Amino acid sequence: MNYKSIFVSDIHLGTRFSQAEHFVEFLRDTKSENLFFVGDIIDGWAIKRKFKWEQSHSDVIQKVLRKARKGTKVYFIIGNHDEFLRPFAPLVMGENLEIVNEMEYNALNGKKYLVTHGDFFDSITMTKRWLAIVGDIGYDFILHVNHWLNSARKKVGIKRYWSLSKYVKDNVKRSVSFITDFEDILANHAKRKEYDGVICGHIHKAEAKIIDDVEYLNCGDWVESCTAVVENFDGTFEVVHWLHV
Repeated sequence: MNYKSIFVSDIHLGTRFSQAEHFVEFLRDTKSENLFFVGDIIDGWAIKRKFKWEQSHSDVIQKVLRKARKGTKVYFIIGNHDEFLRPFAPLVMGENLEIVNEMEYNALNGKKYLVTHGDFFDSITMTKRWLAIVGDIGYDFILHVNHWLNSARKKVGIKRYWSLSKYVKDNVKRSVSFITDFEDILANHAKRKEYDGVICGHIHKAEAKIIDDVEYLNCGDWVESCTAVVENFDGTFEVVHWLHV
């Protein structure tokens, strides 16, 4: 599959539940002129707690560097989990690899997009770091519980994958309110800065919709959903669910 640009976020390399093997498949089977990593690619928070680095995580790095050597423009937007890179940004590495905090993207459709991880618009991450870390540990716990739940479902003949964290995001009132607030704040910021749209990550919920005349695009994640935002050569954007392709 060939695209003008691909946007991915929240791969969380260095954690047990990173779907790095699926992401390597995605990189192998797709081509693009531009490849944007929209934050939380390497999980520095998790690595500090417990280092977990498998061969597939190294394969991701090697595959990305190979794409850059072959001419793909690679942009690495820093997120809160890979914030250890922020003191070095902006950083240009060779002709085709840049590391930045955020950037502007001029799309084929003539619109201007803000590309940012989104953590700067999360009040908990920005003002209550300890609570954000506790929440991160809680999310990791939910992923462990989800693993055992799906193992039990398979044993009784239910093969369809079910996500506890997705259920919480979609059905728990406080979680739904947080996501809605995040989307609205980010879209309003983009509008004030005279952007036509915003491309982000951070909340692990892929989305493509219009909020107050602003095109809101969230890349989702490669921990559970394995999603990406892609720009087609006709100028349209869409969310790709890789495991459903």
